[in-house]
Amino acid sequence: MTASYTLPDGFRYLPGHFDRPAQAALIEAVVAATRSAPFWRPAMPRTGQPLSVMMTNFGPLGWVTDQAKGYRYEPCHPQTGQAWPEIPPALLQLWHEFAAHQAPPEACLVNWYAPGSRMGMHIDWDEAATDAAVLSVSLGDKARFRIGGPQRGGKTGSIVVSSGDVVVLGGAARRCYHGVDRIYPGTSTLLPEQHFPGGGRINLTLRRVNRP
Repeated sequence: MTASYTLPDGFRYLPGHFDRPAQAALIEAVVAATRSAPFWRPAMPRTGQPLSVMMTNFGPLGWVTDQAKGYRYEPCHPQTGQAWPEIPPALLQLWHEFAAHQAPPEACLVNWYAPGSRMGMHIDWDEAATDAAVLSVSLGDKARFRIGGPQRGGKTGSIVVSSGDVVVLGGAARRCYHGVDRIYPGTSTLLPEQHFPGGGRINLTLRRVNRP
């Protein structure tokens, strides 16, 4: 982290939480999910500019965005109309251990960062249950994760997250800007080429949407 930056309360970094077999099992679950919920490229509200990541979801709700309706949660895939696949048990267990919330997660975003993809600084604030932490699992290539404060443009710090690492944004950290600056191509062999051409990084983000 940058020397002048202090991590917000509620931020937790769990390096190597998932070992290699557990990581491979999660990737297998992602591949299985894409048979009924394939990756697609969402678009920004207003401008319609496509995001640099491809995405899909697990859970009863999935996060989607497009120019017509903006950011929101929907029970079905926007292209196939099918319900999202169930959240893998390993991720439900992770939530149980680290989310410190009485209700289970309702959405698990699956973002595929190809080499060159990034995610601008943002706050996850489309949920009614803002008291619930956001849990993020990294799989595949290393990435530089950046976090700041509750106002855009303030001081930030960064860490390089590796495959199997988990980041928890709870408490004050839940209201802080964060993003992904870059991917480090070729730093992992986890993602099978036949399913993820060019490799890259899968990020799984668990969220509770509605108040229980």
